[in-house]
Amino acid sequence: MANSYEAVGTLNVVMDTQQVKDTFRKRDFVLEMQDGNYPQHIKFQVTQDRCQLLDTFKVGQQVKVLFNLRGRPFQSKTGETVYFTNLEAWRIEPAQAGTGPAQDYSQIPPAASGPATADFDDVPF
Repeated sequence: MANSYEAVGTLNVVMDTQQVKDTFRKRDFVLEMQDGNYPQHIKFQVTQDRCQLLDTFKVGQQVKVLFNLRGRPFQSKTGETVYFTNLEAWRIEPAQAGTGPAQDYSQIPPAASGPATADFDDVPF
C-alpha cells in the first residue's frame, strides 16, 4: 500500500466500539509515543471486524500499529469545507524488544554520485 505507515508506542487509551450506522462500527485508541521531552498522544481508529484487534491488548502495553493515512473533505450546511484526517489501523501487534520509533531517514545526506574514492583493499572480509 502506498500510504501505509507504522508506529510504535504505549497503548494509552482504548475506547468502546461505537455502532455509527447499521452497517458501520468503529473503535478509537490512543498510542503514546515518545518525542524528545514531550510525549505525543496519537489517536488511531479501527473499523468493522478490526474492532476486535484491540481485545487482546492491555493499556500500558507496548504495541506496533500498522496504519493507513486517510483524509476527506466534508461540506458543512453553511457551505464551508472542513477536512478530516484519520489514522486507520489495519494491524496491531506486540512491540518486539528493542523496537523503537520508526527510523527518520530525512537527515541522512544522499550518497555521493560517481566512482567511489575509498580504497577497499584493507576491508577485513
